[in-house]
Amino acid sequence: MPNELDNTQSTIVLSQPKEEIKGGTVKTKRKKTRNHHHLHPVTNAIISVLLGIFTLMCVFPFIYVIIISFSSEESIVRNGFEIIPKAWSIDAYHYLWNVKEQLFRSYGVTIFITIVGTIISVLMISFYSYAISRPQFKYRRFFTFLAFFTMLFSGGLVPTYIVVTQFLHLKNSIWALILPLAMNAFYIIIMRTFFLKSVPESILESARIDGASEWRTFFQIVFPLSLPGIATIALFSTLGYWNDWFTALLYIEDPKLVPLQSLLMKIEANLEFMRQNVEISIMQQSLFDTIPQDSAKMAMVVIATLPIAVSYPFFQKYFISGLTIGGVKE
Repeated sequence: MPNELDNTQSTIVLSQPKEEIKGGTVKTKRKKTRNHHHLHPVTNAIISVLLGIFTLMCVFPFIYVIIISFSSEESIVRNGFEIIPKAWSIDAYHYLWNVKEQLFRSYGVTIFITIVGTIISVLMISFYSYAISRPQFKYRRFFTFLAFFTMLFSGGLVPTYIVVTQFLHLKNSIWALILPLAMNAFYIIIMRTFFLKSVPESILESARIDGASEWRTFFQIVFPLSLPGIATIALFSTLGYWNDWFTALLYIEDPKLVPLQSLLMKIEANLEFMRQNVEISIMQQSLFDTIPQDSAKMAMVVIATLPIAVSYPFFQKYFISGLTIGGVKE
């Protein structure tokens, strides 16, 4: 025991800062510790330049599409696609403005199905995922397997079409664009894992002890804690509804219910048909020459993409907050 105490004391003494007496004052020498989180200015500058180049590479394609949409069709035919075109023009947007009534109607349909569909999808996926993530749910293994099974095997296009049109009678209905995309097995698995990792059972037990019901526990405790995961699923669902055109091709024949993506696909198909059909091109050469074909396609890309690009920053803060979500010390 004395030897151990001596060793401990000697260790403590050695770890203390050295003191020197100079001119009647005591000066303490402290060892300078290097901050490993601090970057050298040159390194910081290099990383900043590389990140700036990477950001420009990500943003440049969309900027390039916008530039081409404002390019003159004559300039595109003569000089090809240019970063700074020889001639600017708004003929592509003027061409799309000629079908503004149908375009605005399709915009309204797309906005409606995107908002309503995202809300329904997020609620259904969250309810399902929360239920199978709780150990108190007796049949969680069965429903987890049921969701996972549909990721591997599906009924196919024909049975789905029969169910939607013959059993649910949703053809030429706005709900035909919403309900078939409302549930996604992959999103269910993601949210189930998120609930397991980010929502501690101790918090839920505290809520149950205070007398909170399952509904109140979910909406007042689980939902706020899970905002990053729910925002991610909401963004995926929003992109899915906004970019969907195949569902309208299957179930929609009424022009008043045609969504934006389906309308743009039809406009592009008409342009390609006029370009490839030689007889029509000869018969209506003057009309065909006035149509801004390539710039009109790029204008359609801008019209279809810009709202989603603008709305993305509103979801970004939830992705960042997901990095700072704390846990409960068990």
